[in-house]
Amino acid sequence: MLLTPIDKAFQALLGSLTSIDECESTLLVECTGRVLAKDLKSTVNVPPLTNSAMDGYAVRTTDLTDEQTILKVTQRIAAGEIGSPLVAGAAARIFTGAPIPEGADAVVAQENCEAENDSVKVLLNPARGENLREAGEDVKAGAILLTAGHRLLPQDIGLAASTGATELSVKRKLRVGLMTTGDELVSPGNELKPGQIYNSNYYSLAALLNEADCRVEELGVVVDDYETTCKILNDAAAKVDCIISTGGVSVGEEDHVKAAVEANGHLDLWKLAIKPGKPFASGKVANTQFFGLPGNPVSAFVTFLLLVKPCLLAMLGSDSSQPKGFQIPAYFKADKSGERQEYIRANLHSDNNGRLGIKPFDNQSSGVGASLSCAQGLAIIPPYTSVAHGDILEFIPFSELLG
Repeated sequence: MLLTPIDKAFQALLGSLTSIDECESTLLVECTGRVLAKDLKSTVNVPPLTNSAMDGYAVRTTDLTDEQTILKVTQRIAAGEIGSPLVAGAAARIFTGAPIPEGADAVVAQENCEAENDSVKVLLNPARGENLREAGEDVKAGAILLTAGHRLLPQDIGLAASTGATELSVKRKLRVGLMTTGDELVSPGNELKPGQIYNSNYYSLAALLNEADCRVEELGVVVDDYETTCKILNDAAAKVDCIISTGGVSVGEEDHVKAAVEANGHLDLWKLAIKPGKPFASGKVANTQFFGLPGNPVSAFVTFLLLVKPCLLAMLGSDSSQPKGFQIPAYFKADKSGERQEYIRANLHSDNNGRLGIKPFDNQSSGVGASLSCAQGLAIIPPYTSVAHGDILEFIPFSELLG
């Protein structure tokens, strides 16, 4: 069976997804990570009035001569106060953020002035408009600030708050059923018996789903039994938007997930030309989206970040592009790769001249989950490619993949 290249697989995945249309009004402080359902339009100017960018004196530039000008200080304006119109020959003591009085067209920084009783000497003349923040300079009333489909970042929350918003319309959270397979799996907190291992996949994937702002429904550890697997898949399909499993999609006699999905739905993809992650599968159980991840912890983690997470965001109408990295020299050598595109765990290193490059984690086994905590990201080696020291590779930091 031919392996599907990742780019082709990704486009096929996007074409198979069912969008989620339901939205809900959510308090602004709870919107980080959510997907905006409607364009955010400002109803106000920010700032609402032209104000001072620093502490100093508001002046009329037409009053300033070529020499040091002395002006009478007729008022004091603090932030939140509205001053009186500024008459000719006068200045206003003003503080950062305070509205500029009518008639003033510049602010002299206080370090460029000398205060003398109820007057001020201007030591350095400002240009018209200097040290002013114009009304609407940050945001203009009526402007579209963020468009539907945008995944809200902390800075977006501040932007929305600056326009007076208290709630935003966002897509409801995806309901994701998460199941892990294998008779050998034991939940942390229990004593391990010979042949057993702790179920780390559930916890890493649940953390990734929480980070993607999904609502996780635990489907438990499914024993290696075909009938049991079919029942759990069908029960889950009736109440979630997406099912994610780990393990059971390979070709072993105890791998029942693939057969169960095909018996109760269909598979669109199986076996990808990537390393790690070859046994990745996707399809539908009834009409519910299904992603089958490999059982090895690195393979499950990497395929989730490269393929599943962008698809979950696409189901919410958000950016569906694959994560992007940057070009950087390889500070290592590698023999020619095979037909699969390799994603190796790597770290940034500086050479003797301070130039950054990447070095791989020593053990690239897909069973070494500790490497995910030790590495800073994934370096990509294309199919049938050898790597010499200094060759340029694409590197995707985990900060990008997890953002």
